[in-house]
Amino acid sequence: MLSYWFGHAHLVSADPLKAAEFYERMFNAKRDNVRELGAGRVSVGLDIKGIRLMIMNARDESQSAEDSPKKRYGLEHFGLYTDNLDAAVADLKAKGVRFVDEISVGSSGAKIAFLMAPDNVLIELVERSS
Repeated sequence: MLSYWFGHAHLVSADPLKAAEFYERMFNAKRDNVRELGAGRVSVGLDIKGIRLMIMNARDESQSAEDSPKKRYGLEHFGLYTDNLDAAVADLKAKGVRFVDEISVGSSGAKIAFLMAPDNVLIELVERSS
């Protein structure tokens, strides 16, 4: 039987360095690399307690294949766990984060809330039920 595990989430951003700063400030992400991709594009690698995020600029038309991210649907949201959702929401709101769904209880019994990150990336915060 083959096995699979989480590898990374790859985000496309108008400004990868600025987007990376958001994840560093809000979630204590650690920047572990910045790579120049040519043509003015950059890729930033981040780690959030084992969650790998990679952020890069969009490809321009000359670099885009027919099935590129510019021409198809992409990531709907990704989730981050927290041990205290109420405190996390209060902390992030104080830092200016906009929440699109306030704290609620999901179908699994976990407490959840959704917030917007740069480039319209939707993030779900989850506090697992005991």
